[in-house]
Amino acid sequence: MSYVTTATLIQMKKQGEKIAVLTSYDASFTALLENAGIEVILIGDSLGMVIQGQESTLPVAVEEMVYHTRCVARGRRNALLIADMPFMSYSLANQALGTAGRLMKDGGAHMVKLEGGATQLETVRQLTENGIPVCAHLGLLPQSVYKLGGYRVQGGDEASAMLMKEDALALEQAGAQMLILECVPASLAAKISKALVIPVIGIGAGPDCDGQVLVVYDMLGITPKKAPKFVKNFLQGNKSVQDALTAYVKEVKAGSFPDSDHSFQ
Repeated sequence: MSYVTTATLIQMKKQGEKIAVLTSYDASFTALLENAGIEVILIGDSLGMVIQGQESTLPVAVEEMVYHTRCVARGRRNALLIADMPFMSYSLANQALGTAGRLMKDGGAHMVKLEGGATQLETVRQLTENGIPVCAHLGLLPQSVYKLGGYRVQGGDEASAMLMKEDALALEQAGAQMLILECVPASLAAKISKALVIPVIGIGAGPDCDGQVLVVYDMLGITPKKAPKFVKNFLQGNKSVQDALTAYVKEVKAGSFPDSDHSFQ
């Protein structure tokens, strides 16, 4: 398997091949993900909750993201690495350039991820014009959880669905090279995936996205809190963590995960 690049992922979408994505925060898990055939690894600010024990992702610092990205990069062989830009680390375009630069230069990321729609268009343009690949994130935005009033499905009514699709198209036009949709009705996610040229990765967004992502601790059933509806415990019925990761990749590739039990209608 050769290095996965943004061009690789675009080609996979064109060919209808599903993209398997998981989070990782260290070199050991990264090696297991690589062995399973994961194409994209997300160093998520979800580490604030699953590693640090925080109530949300908001307390995570840039320095912590750089550290964990560097750990993942050491274990990486082929996968594309995406690093989250933490809360309030990209409010201004120049600030975003500094954060992204650290994650790539010091951490070894290949792409950075930010949350938000129309308000982030100028930031996306600035980053891409400076050679920094961007993954956008729409739907449930964990960094805006207090504004949203909790972890709830987004885009459930016609007006918000239309706005999300408009934001997705605008982000692609601004230069985003990937999009994550979180907690979005399956039918809306399918429409957005079809409308965009760039790959659309779902998490609680139904089976018709171009790929799927989960928090690795969630899909192994080792997080202490109750798992969201869209999470499947892949360790159940498998003898090892490696077998569970391989099963996840197999089901994503086959299009059997997520099914209706792990999607929102």
